[in-house]
Amino acid sequence: MSDTATDLRALLDAVLDAIDIPRWATVGDEDAYRAVLDRRLGLAVIVARAALAEEPDSIAWNVDYLRRKLAEHPPTGYRAYQDGEGQ
Repeated sequence: MSDTATDLRALLDAVLDAIDIPRWATVGDEDAYRAVLDRRLGLAVIVARAALAEEPDSIAWNVDYLRRKLAEHPPTGYRAYQDGEGQ
């Protein structure tokens, strides 16, 4: 059995990782940024809903699932502001 508080923190951390991605560097990168963010936001919503609907012991599975899906959809395909572009 897992610790629910620890699992909830892990879920929040994974959701934040999904949606807190680097902003676009230039106007031309905004559409790609929004597409990446939309995909990752959708994954976070699905997992958050599932975690709320299931037993607390299932939260760890949802966190693992979200982490796997985020790895499949990294925040790439646009120039990010932190990369030095647009400064």
